[in-house]
Amino acid sequence: MSDSTLTGQAAEIRDEFLDLDLSSRLELLLEFSNELPALPERLADHPELLERVAECQAPVFIVVEVDDGLVTMFAQAPPEAPTTRGFASILAQTLNGLTVDEALALPDDYPQMLGLSKAVSPLRLNGMSGMLQRAKRQLRARVGR
Repeated sequence: MSDSTLTGQAAEIRDEFLDLDLSSRLELLLEFSNELPALPERLADHPELLERVAECQAPVFIVVEVDDGLVTMFAQAPPEAPTTRGFASILAQTLNGLTVDEALALPDDYPQMLGLSKAVSPLRLNGMSGMLQRAKRQLRARVGR
């Protein structure tokens, strides 16, 4: 799947970023960081159910669930790491509500499609890529692929 075949929320978010200049893209990323929902109580009380994303400098934890064939990603990232929280929020908003096949079809280079490579360090983009790879791996494990 190339970036021209992105659909739904993934395409909307990408286009939202690409329609902005560089400094506005950073502001949008910070807006996304404020939209990362708190973990539901059932996960907040059981941090062992979440996986640490080692590729991120900040302590980020994710878990992906499948219910009735639809994906939901939960993430926890500290408020003092707004870039990382923003990336986690973007991925959660992109993946939530997709079928497993749609989520697995999200291009691995989706983080690079957002046009942030000149605004954030490659290490931070690698963190978002790491989140996406771990989410896909968890999905495959959940559905036996």
